[in-house]
Amino acid sequence: MIRTERKYIEILRILKDHQEPMGAKRLSELMAERGFILSDRAVQYYLSYLDAMGFTEKIGNQGRVLTPSGFQETDSALVDDRIGFIISKLERLAYRSTFDPKTSTGDVAYNLSIVPEESLDQVQKTFDEVVATGCGFFSSYRIVDHDPRIPHGSAGLITVCSISMDGVFQRNGIPVRMAFGGRLQISEGSPQRFVDLIGYRGTTIDPLELFISSGLTSISNFCRTKSGIALANVREVPSSALQNVKRTIQTMKKCGFAFPVTMGNQVFNLPPNPYRLSIVAFSGLNFIGNTVEQGIDIKTEIGAGNIPFSKVIEKN
Repeated sequence: MIRTERKYIEILRILKDHQEPMGAKRLSELMAERGFILSDRAVQYYLSYLDAMGFTEKIGNQGRVLTPSGFQETDSALVDDRIGFIISKLERLAYRSTFDPKTSTGDVAYNLSIVPEESLDQVQKTFDEVVATGCGFFSSYRIVDHDPRIPHGSAGLITVCSISMDGVFQRNGIPVRMAFGGRLQISEGSPQRFVDLIGYRGTTIDPLELFISSGLTSISNFCRTKSGIALANVREVPSSALQNVKRTIQTMKKCGFAFPVTMGNQVFNLPPNPYRLSIVAFSGLNFIGNTVEQGIDIKTEIGAGNIPFSKVIEKN
């Protein structure tokens, strides 16, 4: 039953995404955000079943957490259902992004990284390398210390998620499709070709997160020698939107956004398409990749939410 009941799986996913114990009331609120309307009492019923299955356990009056079996079940259950989950999450963030580059106001999507306090200076150096190289999608980042998601003894860093671009495009009447995440080979400062590409609509994990965790990047080399393999995304828009795209990009650049790497009907080693314009942009996850490559402990929630643009550009 557990493998065919989406409500059970969604509760497990929420508990996995939140490290702290969670009660029925909060779970009911988060389930509603995902399209599942359940009363507190109904959530309690589901939690009792998950307790009996050994997937959750109650921590006093604080709420439930996942057991090791619960983590395993969450990772393996409903693989077919999880295909497309990543792109759905990103599209939701894009829709909620209200940023207007003409006024530099509104919300952008962001990633939240958490590091030990003692590593913060090192992490800032790795982030600054990405900013200086121009491969971070946005030209700055924000250090935060007042956030309930940041444990004691840790520091948080906010980076702008590239899905913010999609929100701006949509609000300017440009239909946009997040197509691929890839590893982009760069030689002496000149992008050459994609080494690998993964389609966002056929995966259960963020492609760029997979490349980082598999050690398939050399962002540090790129930052220091102008040659290496960095992370980039490919978006597709109608060719007829070219002039509108160019105007929108120029306006965003004035606000500190660093894209595109290139765009056209045929870019790098992608197949040509006369009807679709491919836009290649460096990913904000290059900040994270550079840090991981240098052996620094960092945990990142990709697409952690939306935040006012003014909070990102405030001085640290």
